[in-house]
Amino acid sequence: ALLAAATRDGSWAAVTGLPELGLAAAAELGVDLERVALVPHPGAEPVAVVSALVDGFDLVVLGRSLAGSVRPQLARRLAGRVRNRGSVLLAAGSWPDADLELSVSDRRWHGLGADSHGHLRYREVLATSRGRGAAARPRSVPLRLPGPGGAVDSAGRADAPVLPARVG
Repeated sequence: ALLAAATRDGSWAAVTGLPELGLAAAAELGVDLERVALVPHPGAEPVAVVSALVDGFDLVVLGRSLAGSVRPQLARRLAGRVRNRGSVLLAAGSWPDADLELSVSDRRWHGLGADSHGHLRYREVLATSRGRGAAARPRSVPLRLPGPGGAVDSAGRADAPVLPARVG
């Protein structure tokens, strides 16, 4: 869902270390698959692969296992490269000294009837961001995935409130 607006607006994205990525689901959420490169298994030198992707793409997504295996020293070096290039590195997992972290909680599926039959139509989640600088104060917003138009929607309402993050 995070790739949809970027690729639709002309940015190029690369996804690595995420072999389970559902391309059909990504396309349904609005991701322009013609603007996405996939490297499901980055091999023995994942940092070199990520460095090369940062040099050639506007947005680079790292899978959870890949993100969790990067040592803090290499993460700082990659962060410098990302800043110099003007790209965005999105780690689907923990990342040492991340500028911004996004998390999802309160997941609820909608579409099944009381008898547990039907079709799943959408999922409501609470997305929380926290980070450094201007993003130091955690903020949360309810989201609907997918929204009525197929993209991310603020819980189906244009006026969905931005909530302070819950502690605990």
